[in-house]
Order: sequence, then C-alpha cells, then structure tokens
Amino acid sequence: MSTQMEANASPAVVAARSVKPAKKATSKKSYLLFFTSWFLLIATGVMGTMLYTAHLRTQLSAQLAAQTEQQLQAMQTEYQKQLEELKTSFAADMTALQTKVDSFNELLAFTKDSANSKTDNSNQLYTQLAEVKKKLDELKQNLDVLK
Repeated sequence: MSTQMEANASPAVVAARSVKPAKKATSKKSYLLFFTSWFLLIATGVMGTMLYTAHLRTQLSAQLAAQTEQQLQAMQTEYQKQLEELKTSFAADMTALQTKVDSFNELLAFTKDSANSKTDNSNQLYTQLAEVKKKLDELKQNLDVLK
C-alpha cells in the first residue's frame, strides 16, 4: 500500500528508505567495534598495571637487598672494631697482670732470702702468687676463646 506521496517520490528517496535496514546492521557492527575497543583498552590497562607492579616489586626487592647488605657490612665492621678493642684491652690487662706476677715473684724471692725463723710472711706471698696465677690462667683461657 503505497501512498501517493511515495509514488510521487523520486527513486533516490525510495532508495534512502530501503537503506535504513542496512544501517541497523552497521549499527550492530559499530557497537561490536566500540565494545571490542573498550575491552582491548581495559585489558591493556590491566596488563600494563600488572607489568608495572611486577617491575616495582623487583625494584623494591633489589633496593631492600642492597640496604640489607649495607646494614650487614656496617654491623660486621662494628663487630670487628669491637673485637679488636677487646683484644687490645685484654692484651693490656694480660701485660699488667704479668707485671704484677713478676713483681710478686721478685718480692717472694727477696722475702725468702731475708726471712728468718721468727716471721712467716712467705706463706702470704705464696697465697697471693697462687691467686694471681689463677687469674692469669683464666685470662689466658678467655683470650683463647676470643681467638
């Protein structure tokens, strides 16, 4: 049932009306293209985020490893320094103690030579000498432990 207007219409107008169903097909294609491009854009963003996160993770772990290594080196040098100070102090103590032992030996020898039958000071000196030798032995054992 065509109306009179349609009959009077030019063939170009009639062709334009018949093109409308073709627009629906291209419209579906454009929606599909639009949603596909959005999907690709979102997927690209997600992949970029994942790659950037992995990059940051490796960079952070490398920085942590370097920082830990620095701290370990600092602790090691501090430990070595303290150990050297302790060895030096221990050696000085051993030298002072050896000096005391030598002076006690000299005093003991002098006392022994000058002792008469009325006084018995040599027992006290022997006791002190034994105590000093005990301490000297302990210090030597501690030095061996430190080495």
